[in-house]
Amino acid sequence: MDILQGLNPQQRDAVTHINGPILVLAGAGSGKTRVIIYRIAHLLSQGISPKHILAVTFTNKAAAEMKKRIEQFNETMDINGLWINTFHSASLRILRAHYPKKNFTIYDESDKSTVVKAVLKETNYDVKPNSVGSFISQCKNKMQTPSNHKPINFWEERMLNCYKLYQEQLEKHNGLDFDDIIMKTIHLFQESPQVLSHYQTRFNYLMVDEYQDTNYSQYLLIRMLAEKHHNICVVGDDDQSIYGFRGADISNILNFEKDYPSIKTVRLEQNYRSTKPILDTANRVIEFNRNRKGKQLWTEKTVGAKVEFRLLRNEHDEANFVVRTISEAMSRENRKLIDFVVLYRVNAQSRVLEDAFRMANIPYTIVGGMSFYSRKEIKDILSYLKIIVNPLDAVALKRIVNVPSRKIGASLVEKLEKYATINNLHLFEAMEKAELIDTLSDTQVKAVERFIKLIKKFMAIKDTMSISKLLNMLLLDSGYLESLKQEKTEEDKDRIENIKELVNVAVEFESKEQGIGLEDFLGSISLVANIDLWDDSSCVTLMTLHNVKGLEFPYVFLTGMEEGLFPHINSLNSDNIEEERRLCYVGMTRAKEKLLMTAASSRKLYGYGTGMPSCFILEAGIR
Repeated sequence: MDILQGLNPQQRDAVTHINGPILVLAGAGSGKTRVIIYRIAHLLSQGISPKHILAVTFTNKAAAEMKKRIEQFNETMDINGLWINTFHSASLRILRAHYPKKNFTIYDESDKSTVVKAVLKETNYDVKPNSVGSFISQCKNKMQTPSNHKPINFWEERMLNCYKLYQEQLEKHNGLDFDDIIMKTIHLFQESPQVLSHYQTRFNYLMVDEYQDTNYSQYLLIRMLAEKHHNICVVGDDDQSIYGFRGADISNILNFEKDYPSIKTVRLEQNYRSTKPILDTANRVIEFNRNRKGKQLWTEKTVGAKVEFRLLRNEHDEANFVVRTISEAMSRENRKLIDFVVLYRVNAQSRVLEDAFRMANIPYTIVGGMSFYSRKEIKDILSYLKIIVNPLDAVALKRIVNVPSRKIGASLVEKLEKYATINNLHLFEAMEKAELIDTLSDTQVKAVERFIKLIKKFMAIKDTMSISKLLNMLLLDSGYLESLKQEKTEEDKDRIENIKELVNVAVEFESKEQGIGLEDFLGSISLVANIDLWDDSSCVTLMTLHNVKGLEFPYVFLTGMEEGLFPHINSLNSDNIEEERRLCYVGMTRAKEKLLMTAASSRKLYGYGTGMPSCFILEAGIR
C-alpha cells in the first residue's frame, strides 16, 4: 500500500519530513487532519515504534477521530502504545503515573465555582465569582502561582488573596482543577528531571494540532517534551487563532522559528471544502489583518453561489429570514436539517432564533447549552464516585451527604465542619468520629455512621468489580434511584433515563479501556467538552462562532453582522479587532456551498449593536 498516494505535493512534503522541526501552516479546509494521520502512518511504516509517537490535539472528539482513522488506515499496522490525546488527557495520564499525591479528583467548573464562592464568603469581598475564577485560570495558564504572581493594583491584590485561599482548599481536599492538570505536569517535570527524561526518551516524535490555540503552559509542556530530539511537527493556522480570551497566544505559532531555527515551513493552501466565491470573500476579509504569516487559499471548486448579505429590519425579521431560507432550501434542493448551521457572536442571540424555529416546527439543537455531565443527577452520582476515590473531596461530599435525604442537613454539616476545623481534620475524618462529638444527638450520630458505612463499603470494593456494576450497586444501596422513582414526575423520569445513560457511558468506557480503574473513568469524564457530546443527526445546529471551529456545513448563516455586536464592542474598545476578524474568517470558511450573512437595523439586545453593518461586510466587498 502506497501511504503517500492521494496527497498533494505540499501535503506529501509535510508527511515525509521526519527529522527536525516542521511548521505546517494549514489553511481552512486544506486537509490538516489528513496530514497528521498520514504522517503518523508514514512514521510507523518507517519502522518507528508507535510508543515513540505522541500526537496532541484540543478535543476528545478530534483525538478519537484521528485514532479511528489510523486504525482503519492499515489493519495490519501495529499502533499499540501510540498516544493520541488532548493536552489535558495526556497530562492526566502522566500525573496518574507519577504525581506524588495519589487518588486526586478533578474539580469541574461547577466544583471550582463552589470553592470560589466559599472563598469570597470567607474574605467578604464584593466580587463576582466568575471574575475570580477567570483570574485564577489566567494565572495558571501563565504558570503563575500565588507566590510568584506580582499584583499590580489593589484589585489584583484581592484576586491574588482569593487565588491563595482557593489553592489551599484544593490542596487540602486533594483536588486539581482543569488548569492544574497541565500546570502540575510541568511542575512534576521541573521537580523530577528523571520523569521528564523518561517521556523525552519515549516520545521521539511529537505532533501538535491547532498549535495557534496553545497558551503558555501548553507551549511550555510541548517545548519540554521536544527538547531532546527536536522532532516536532506543529500544525495550525494563525488566521484561525480565536481563543485569546482563554489565554491562547498567537505568538506561539508566529514565533515558532525562534525556538527552532532549523525549521521547515510548509503551507497548505488548497482548500477542499468551500467554493471559490466563499474563499475569495473570506480571503478579502482576513487580508486586513497585519499580524499574520500570510497565505492565499484556493480551490478547484470554481463554480458556486455568491456570498449573500441581507440587512433586515430587526432581529425577528432576521430569524424569520433564516427559518424561511432553510425551509425553501429543504423543499427546493431536497436539503436535510443537518446541512444547516446558524452562527452568532453572543449566546443571547439564540433566544429569538429558537422562537422562530419552534414556531416553524423545525427541530434544532444548541451546542454550548447544558451538557449531559452538568445535569444535577449526573453530578450527584459522579460526586458519590469521587468520594469513593478521594474522601477528602469536601465539595463532592457536601453535595451528596444528604442526597437522597438521610437526615444530615445543613445544621448538622455545620457542626461537623466546626469540629473538623477545631481538630484540624477533613470533613470526612470528622464524620468518622461522629460518636465523639458531644454536640450531636444519638439520632444524628447514627445518620452520619450509616453514611460513612455506605461510602467505606464502596471504597473497599471499588477495585474488585467493573465500573458499571459498581454504579448499579451504588444507585441501589444509596437509595438515589428509589428516591427518583417515588417522585413519579416527568422530570424525575428524565433523570432516571439520564442515569441509565451514565451506566451506558461506563459500559462503553470499559469496552474501550480494559483494566482501567474508577479514577481514570472520572478523569476521562472531567475532560469531556460540550462539542464532544454534539449530536448533529436530525436537527438544524445553532452555536456561537467560537464553538464552530473544526466543523463544516453545506449552508452557513452568519447572523448579527453589526458593528458593536460583531465585531464585539469589547474588541473595538480594546483594539483587539484582529482576533474578531479571525473569528469572522473561521465562520465564513465553515461553509461548503452557501454562505449567507445577516444584520438587523434595530436589535433589542442590551449593550450590543449600532444598527450599522459590520466593518467585515465592507471588507468582504459584498454588495
